[in-house]
Amino acid sequence: MGTARSKDDLSSCAICGKPAVRGAVVDAKRGVDPFPFCSFRCQTIDLGKWLNQEYRIPDASSEAPSEGAPSGESDDD
Repeated sequence: MGTARSKDDLSSCAICGKPAVRGAVVDAKRGVDPFPFCSFRCQTIDLGKWLNQEYRIPDASSEAPSEGAPSGESDDD
């Protein structure tokens, strides 16, 4: 007899795209689940990307041109 799973228990792995199921893989020593990743390998790859700063949130000040910098357009028309 299978256990009914809710929609929140199913996802696709953000690293490899394979199906990820909550509770399908559990580390017996630590009692942890890699969800929303399909495996601890993909979870570790994602952690490495965070630590290497591959994921970044754009800084609002870096998108705006700095004052005094030439904008290429003139308002003297």
